[in-house]
Amino acid sequence: MSLDISGEELKKHCPLDKNCDWCFLFRSTYNYYDLPIHKCNTCELQTIYPKDKYDLKAMYNSSYYSGAANYSYLDERKQEGYESFVWDARIRNIKKFKKSGNFLDIGSSFGGFLNRAKIAGFETFGIEISEYSAQYANERGIRTFNGSLLEADFPEEFFDVITLVEVIEHLDKPDLVFEKLTKLLKPGGLLLIQTANFDGKQAKEEGPKYHYYLPGHLYYYSLTNLKKILTKNGFQNYTIYHGVDFPLYAKLFKSMGSFRKLTDYFKWFRISYYHLKSKFFKGSTSSMVLYAFK
Repeated sequence: MSLDISGEELKKHCPLDKNCDWCFLFRSTYNYYDLPIHKCNTCELQTIYPKDKYDLKAMYNSSYYSGAANYSYLDERKQEGYESFVWDARIRNIKKFKKSGNFLDIGSSFGGFLNRAKIAGFETFGIEISEYSAQYANERGIRTFNGSLLEADFPEEFFDVITLVEVIEHLDKPDLVFEKLTKLLKPGGLLLIQTANFDGKQAKEEGPKYHYYLPGHLYYYSLTNLKKILTKNGFQNYTIYHGVDFPLYAKLFKSMGSFRKLTDYFKWFRISYYHLKSKFFKGSTSSMVLYAFK
């Protein structure tokens, strides 16, 4: 099955050289969502196509955080104390490279991560497409622009650190997205991207059943093509973390926020297994964090 070359729209927003060869890969499903996945044979970037039925602003309302929608997400406010173990550990790692400065989190939700960065000495700013969560963040004193990255009006070369934690896959028009990230970041600045690595063994073995195929995830990257895109946009040095960029203990303590009974602690064995597997057998899992320096 070939991609209908109204796929010219996909070529138009290719973040590389626009030498695209898109084809239908397979259909994935999530709850009531049918997800037709296409792949570029040139760079192996993947995408959901067509995308016009995914209205991200409409998806990320209060129901998205409360569990009332078909497609939901954790409401971080309910367990910020536990989430902070991971946030603080990540910020400590970031401070190995950038001690202070202007810090932008894209997809900043209710502002919990930025609040911890603020305590650590950064000047914090957020971008959040959900009006519901952006309003809450602003009310708690976390400066948050309500809208998309492409709509946000920040000065060029303003940020020392920009983070996208499980966010880059949500963003359409990747050519414009990466151009804007480059413009917003200061020379020598740090861009942190956490997403799934579709070069990884887990993604390849599970195919259409891979859990990262979700409504609202518009593009799917590999470590290889992500580095090519960033290099094209002026990034030069990279630090790669297979799995995550923080220690196991932070992940274990964070998980306690969802525990309701003593036997839940057995989940620590599974969490530890996948964490250690990602470190000792690089590429065996598909989780990754990439630090890129402009």
